[in-house]
Amino acid sequence: MANEVRAPLDGTIRTVMVEFGVKVELDDELLVIEAMKMENLIYAPRAGTVKDVKVKAGDRVHFGDLLLVIG
Repeated sequence: MANEVRAPLDGTIRTVMVEFGVKVELDDELLVIEAMKMENLIYAPRAGTVKDVKVKAGDRVHFGDLLLVIG
């Protein structure tokens, strides 16, 4: 069962801490989105393996955009 991680707010990707194939645990830090000059950490909603990363540092994202997939 794959799990999509989507943007919880509009902002700019500052840091991507994972890449394809990396194993993550529940609540591991995945990436940082900057919005209104504040950095917002995005955490893994479940344990699994990163199956796809759709963003890179500097990308602008909007609420609901697909950021990555954990399988």
